[in-house]
Amino acid sequence: MPAKSAAFKPATQDQILEFYREMLLMRRFEEKAGQLYGMGLIAGFCHLYIGQEAVVTGVQAVLEEGDQIITGYRDHAHMLACGMDPKGVMAELTGREGGYSRGKGGSMHMFSREKNFYGGHGIVGAQVALGTGLGFANWYKDNGKISVAYFGDGAANQGQVYESFNMAKLWNLPVIYVIENNQYAMGTSVKRASSETHLYKRGASFGIPGEEVDGMDVEAVRKAAHKAAKHARTGKGPYILEMKTYRYRGHSMSDPAKYRTRDEVDEVRSHHDPIDMVKEKLLATKKFSEEDLKAIDKDVKAIVNEAAEFSKTSPEPDPSELYTDVLVEA
Repeated sequence: MPAKSAAFKPATQDQILEFYREMLLMRRFEEKAGQLYGMGLIAGFCHLYIGQEAVVTGVQAVLEEGDQIITGYRDHAHMLACGMDPKGVMAELTGREGGYSRGKGGSMHMFSREKNFYGGHGIVGAQVALGTGLGFANWYKDNGKISVAYFGDGAANQGQVYESFNMAKLWNLPVIYVIENNQYAMGTSVKRASSETHLYKRGASFGIPGEEVDGMDVEAVRKAAHKAAKHARTGKGPYILEMKTYRYRGHSMSDPAKYRTRDEVDEVRSHHDPIDMVKEKLLATKKFSEEDLKAIDKDVKAIVNEAAEFSKTSPEPDPSELYTDVLVEA
C-alpha cells in the first residue's frame, strides 16, 4: 500500500536556525578541505560544494528514516547532511584509515550503509541508474521509502539518465531526481551544451512531472522537496526537481574557472548567498542576535578543526589493504 505523507508546514524559526548551522558546517568543512588540498594533504580530485548548500539541506529536511540518497562526486556536503561524522569524511579525503572507505576511496567514493548514503560516484551520471535501482528495491519491497538521486546539469545529458527515467515511470518507482544546475557543468554553460535549458522538462516525454526551484533558498527547496516526496511516497512515481544553484569555486580544485567573470561570482555571493539569506531572516525575527550566530560559527569551526586534525593524525592504511575488498570468492 502507498505510504501516507504529512501535510506541508512552513519551517519554524528553530528549524531555520538548524538549517543555518547545517549549511555553515558544509561551508566551513569545504573551506577547510580546500586549505588541506592546497597544503598537499588531499590528493587527486576534490570538488567543493561551496554555494550550493541550500539544495541538500532543504531536501534532507523532508526525508524520513530509511530513505536513501546517492550522488555524484561533489559529495562531501551530502554526507554531512546525512549525519555522517565529519572526522570520517575528512579522513577519507586525506586517504587515512579512519575514513569512511578506510582511506581507499578518497573524495569521490565514500559510502555509509548506516546512514543510507550510497555514494559518491566518479562516473558522470552513474548514480542516476543506481538511485533508480534503489527506488526499484523500495517499490519491490513495498516499504514506503523513497530514494533521491542527485546529479548535475552536465550529467543531465547522459543517455543512462533517460533510460532510468523510462524505467522509473514505467513502474512508477519512488524516486526523486534532483538536478543541481550550477549552470556550468565542468566548465561549459548550460546554454552552450543543452538544446533544452529548462532541465526540469527533461522527463516530459516519459510523463514525469518536474519543476524549477530556487536552489539558493533553503525554504523554497524544502517546500518543493516535500511536494516531490509526497508524490513519490504515495505511489505516483518519480519526480524531477531542477535546483537553480551556483558554485563559487571551480569545477574541481584544479579548475581556475576562467569561463566566467569575477563580477558574476561576486554578484551571486553578494545578493544570493544561501547562508547569508538565512542569516538575514534569523536576525529579522529579533529572536536571534549576531552573537548567537557567531557562537554557532565558532562551534562549527571547532568541529571542522577537530575533523582536520583527525584527518592528519589517523594512520595511513596498511599496505595489505591493497588486496582487500577486491575479490569475493563465492
